[in-house]
Amino acid sequence: MSSQLPSDSVGLVKPQTLHIEEPLSLDCGKHLDSYDLVYEAYGQLNANASNAILICHALSGDHHAAGYHSVDDAKPGWWETAIGPGKPFDTNKFCVICPANLGGHKGSTGPGSNNPKTGKQYGPDFPIITVRDWARSQEVLRRKLGIPRWAVVAGGSLGGMQVMQWAIDYPDKIKHALVIAAAPKLSAQNIAFNEIARQAIINDPDFHGGRYYDHSVVPRLGLMLARMLGHITYLSDEAMRAKFGRDLRAGRINYGFDVEFQVESYLRHQGASFVDRFDANTYLLMTKALDYFDPAAEQDGNLAKAFAPASAKFLVISFTSDWRFSPPRSREIVDALVDAKKTVSYAEIESDLGHDDFLMTLPHYVRTLSAYMSRVAAEVNK
Repeated sequence: MSSQLPSDSVGLVKPQTLHIEEPLSLDCGKHLDSYDLVYEAYGQLNANASNAILICHALSGDHHAAGYHSVDDAKPGWWETAIGPGKPFDTNKFCVICPANLGGHKGSTGPGSNNPKTGKQYGPDFPIITVRDWARSQEVLRRKLGIPRWAVVAGGSLGGMQVMQWAIDYPDKIKHALVIAAAPKLSAQNIAFNEIARQAIINDPDFHGGRYYDHSVVPRLGLMLARMLGHITYLSDEAMRAKFGRDLRAGRINYGFDVEFQVESYLRHQGASFVDRFDANTYLLMTKALDYFDPAAEQDGNLAKAFAPASAKFLVISFTSDWRFSPPRSREIVDALVDAKKTVSYAEIESDLGHDDFLMTLPHYVRTLSAYMSRVAAEVNK
């Protein structure tokens, strides 16, 4: 790209690393003696640190939510559409912080990090991580940064699940909870998609039981197939039909098993590019965290009881074309919050792309986020 960065971008950003020397107990029964959390921050904290926003990322996300790492960087952060001057998460008014989740593939301690007990990469020895574990580590981040309370915790998809966990586990540390394109737990169908993806990775000959680092290889085929499957679930049938239809790459049928349809070419490209920027062990961990998330399980399936401790005000947003986390799943969250006598606003956005619409700039979506965040800004600046 040119050296002239967009005026509505946070501009050049640099990740920061917080090394934590206190043990973190995990739901699986294990613990991390110490760990790193990598995060990016956009905007400035005000005098009493009351304008801080925590952004929770989705499965394939990381700490780089906005801005650019260099003037030659062709791709901004994954939520560039929402974070920046004049955008819904306005960095002229808020300090926006996005950490990379533990178990991830970029920066924060995960399978590719060195295990201090062995001096080698964790690989499959890295413990299973849950959404609650991420909230625990993010709570440590909050304390270390000296933020008394998050003005907002926001996230889409798996990030939205983290928002709900925050509201339940740390009710006095979060004022507003923005749950976008999420669900109170995965359906059996969604768990099935995740299992097929994991099996593709685990059965790749180059997986080596998760110790592929030691063999200087990557389970490319398995990770590529996992991403291709996942990508299908992020798009609606209407979006795929509009973008590809049944268009043939060469304009004719070749009667073979090579790429013929444009949609085949697209999925292969998505899968191949994903292999170069993601870690297979991380993919296994992230999908398991999705599968395990079910805050109502400890309340005999009663989601309203699970939300009982929450004191935050909620904004829940769904998208009509999202069939992976469909509007009825968001309405389950809303109904439970109403039953628990919590303050909740709900918006169902007309869309056609699918699950990934939460990353887009749909006018109604942007207006909804902006209007809500304007009210939060007014609270912060009182």
